[in-house]
Amino acid sequence: MYFEIDDVRIEVNIADAARLEQAVMGHFQTRRGFALATVNLDHLVKMRASGDFLKAYAAQDFVVADGRPIVWLSQLAQRPVELMPGSDMVVPLCRWAARAGVPIALVGSTDKALKDASEALIAEVPGLEVAWCHAPSGVFDPSGEEAAKILSELGRRQIGLCFLALGAPKQEAMAARGRALAPEVGFASVGAGLDFLGGHQKRAPEWVRKLALEWLWRALSSPRRLGPRYLRCLAILPGQLLHALRLRHP
Repeated sequence: MYFEIDDVRIEVNIADAARLEQAVMGHFQTRRGFALATVNLDHLVKMRASGDFLKAYAAQDFVVADGRPIVWLSQLAQRPVELMPGSDMVVPLCRWAARAGVPIALVGSTDKALKDASEALIAEVPGLEVAWCHAPSGVFDPSGEEAAKILSELGRRQIGLCFLALGAPKQEAMAARGRALAPEVGFASVGAGLDFLGGHQKRAPEWVRKLALEWLWRALSSPRRLGPRYLRCLAILPGQLLHALRLRHP
């Protein structure tokens, strides 16, 4: 499954968790870095509005489907991909890192949230080494000097996997820059995933997620912030449906 924005193709190139595990473990074992992004409709909206974000997304090595609409569009196009939200991938990625003996870092959010997320991960994943936690300043710029220092520190500490909880588009831009400045580090952009783990944000109950209604639960929880975002997502849906149909019947 792929999407085209301004003649740039963004491909969901990892279809399921088994293939992601194979790809990530291959990079861990050979000490090659990577950038992992989780695409959803909101990201497609942002890519249309920002050439810089589109460029950062095009630089990602692995892209998975984060959001039911992406999965449904892939099924309509007869190019099915599995739902793999960033929040759900944190623990599996940590298990693979522990198995490969790869130290991890947590970057983003707040010091307290990272501490709590670190403790939760260590309790959940035997043998996991959380080598560094760092909460950037409130004026963090992924293209600035602060970001360069963080990337240098990741390399110095020989981090193999860094979770970026900076929100889109900052985390994807940071990962893209990291591919050049810290080429042995794997970057996973996970949004609020670390806050969920540490109990600093509340996620929709599992039954809500199984009904594919997490978006509605979140919208009702924060209507002023998320209402406009979801309206923008709905606005691009007809065009994406046509794109999926064209892929189905080329």
